[in-house]
Amino acid sequence: MTEWVYWLDLAGVVVFALSGVILACRTRMDPFGMLVLAAVTGIGGGTLRDLVLGVRPVFWVTDPTYLWVILATVGLSLVGFHYIHRLSRGFLPVADAFGLALFTVIGTHKALLLGSPAEVAVLMGLLTGVAGGMVRDILARRIPMVLREEVYATASIAGGITYVTLDGLGAPFTAIIGGSLAVTLGLRLAAIHWKLSLPVFAWVTLPPKEPPPESAADASRQSAQVAKERVRIIRRDRDQESR
Repeated sequence: MTEWVYWLDLAGVVVFALSGVILACRTRMDPFGMLVLAAVTGIGGGTLRDLVLGVRPVFWVTDPTYLWVILATVGLSLVGFHYIHRLSRGFLPVADAFGLALFTVIGTHKALLLGSPAEVAVLMGLLTGVAGGMVRDILARRIPMVLREEVYATASIAGGITYVTLDGLGAPFTAIIGGSLAVTLGLRLAAIHWKLSLPVFAWVTLPPKEPPPESAADASRQSAQVAKERVRIIRRDRDQESR
């Protein structure tokens, strides 16, 4: 069980680090910028998770293998830069979806392992899955995916709920992992393919309501009344002068 989680965690680091490299290439960063984006995406969410849960030291300080995995990912990406540069724009959100699913499972699993309540475990899965990508997008001067109307954080929350539910029901560990991965990845990929999104609430200012335009009949009637009033005033003035 422990080996499964460890290898899934490393796989998530590779996928998220690769997404950071791809975004760095598209924003024309140098190799150091690629390394920074790969690192914050690969271990940023897990670092915040460990800090919130009070784990000291954080996971990559205890096991520097994570750092070497990030360095290897960036190094291989530099060697195959021309192939990465030719990847379609749809590859980044798909790679990010796989990383989101893997890290959601890892974060939820670690929180439950430390004795956290189910609600906290779901939030820790969400934090592990989205925090690194948020920092990556901010450094690249993009609106983070989690803050857009896309189904992103919702997919992570659904995966975390699936994990804690199956764990509470006593399901086999492989079924828990598979079910949580399938729900998170399925929702996210479906949102990418069919462009699913959550409703957007915006403050709308309505222009002042204008009075309805008068009809031609009303306008002519009003003109006739004005003319009659003028004739009446003129006759009254004449009567007063004759007296």
